[in-house]
Amino acid sequence: MASSGDPSGVVVPRNFRLLEELERGEKGIGDGSVSYGMDDADDIYMRSWTGTIIGPHNTVHEGRIYQLKLFCDKDYPDRPPTVKFHSRINMTCVNPENGLVDQRKFSMLLNWRREYTMEAILTQLKKEMALSHNRKLVQPPEGTLF
Repeated sequence: MASSGDPSGVVVPRNFRLLEELERGEKGIGDGSVSYGMDDADDIYMRSWTGTIIGPHNTVHEGRIYQLKLFCDKDYPDRPPTVKFHSRINMTCVNPENGLVDQRKFSMLLNWRREYTMEAILTQLKKEMALSHNRKLVQPPEGTLF
């Protein structure tokens, strides 16, 4: 039996998993500072997603709205999605040239587990913004894009 991180040992098929994530994203998450949804409702493979993070309080990110793209290839959730900021941001785990979140510098992607979700990625990126090495970094002008 395949290991999935699920105590029952049941591996949820990719499309069912993505439908669950879509439903959760449409309902809204927590305090509303993180959200996500599909880019194209006609994409039957559910590959391309848009995420939004509202910057955390008491940081240089406070009040800023960051747009991200998440791409779930055919091997998601066994492998992490590609995550790229569309809004320009200065963070230690984000490539300053193209906005890609560097898997080697963002532990959730580096140590990916099947049970992780796009919501968890966005929530962890928001937490990463508040860490001491990111919270005061000089940011590009608000509204600039990669």
